[in-house]
Amino acid sequence: MRCKSRLVLSLDETSPSKALEVVNEVCDHVDAVKVNWPLVLSAGPEIITRLSLMSDVICDFKVADIPNTDRLIVERCMELGASAVIVHGFTGEDSLNACLEAAEGGEVFVVTEMSHPGGEMFTSKHAEEIAAMALRCGAHGIIAPATRPERLATLRDVIGDGMRILSPGVGAQGGGAAAAVNAGANHVIVGRSIYQAADPASVARSIAEEISAL
Repeated sequence: MRCKSRLVLSLDETSPSKALEVVNEVCDHVDAVKVNWPLVLSAGPEIITRLSLMSDVICDFKVADIPNTDRLIVERCMELGASAVIVHGFTGEDSLNACLEAAEGGEVFVVTEMSHPGGEMFTSKHAEEIAAMALRCGAHGIIAPATRPERLATLRDVIGDGMRILSPGVGAQGGGAAAAVNAGANHVIVGRSIYQAADPASVARSIAEEISAL
């Protein structure tokens, strides 16, 4: 995944035609498009392939199962054209290693702490352990919350400078792009603020410019 604008679009749109339209408008301003179950369940898995012709695609399926099931999910994502996949870390090293092996040339990002308020109930209590495991296993990066920049900074300290941090929660959830980048994020993830905007390209361009000015 390139690191030019440092902006990732979280595309939770459920209309396939609208999703493709938005990506066509913003693809020059984002480094990747992150898709989750709402779009895939609405449009079918083939939407991953269609989007991959326009941008790098991150499958945010938060894979969290036994190693064999995780392997099958990640393999299918890569076959469909995904560049990266997001997995949960709480399932342990064997499941994470299965994802890393299945990804082959693709990238694996490990969720450490969720960005919504409920993320403080459970994931935050083990986020540093999960980040350390991701580093130890050779994951390509972690997911850490833009909504809590101080926690993002702590997780950056855990993994050092060699891994990337993708940071969700910018925009509708209240996180700020500048604060996340200053706390250690390599990429910020923005969803509704872009794809629900009247002019998605203008919003994406504005966020990318905010990041580049830091």
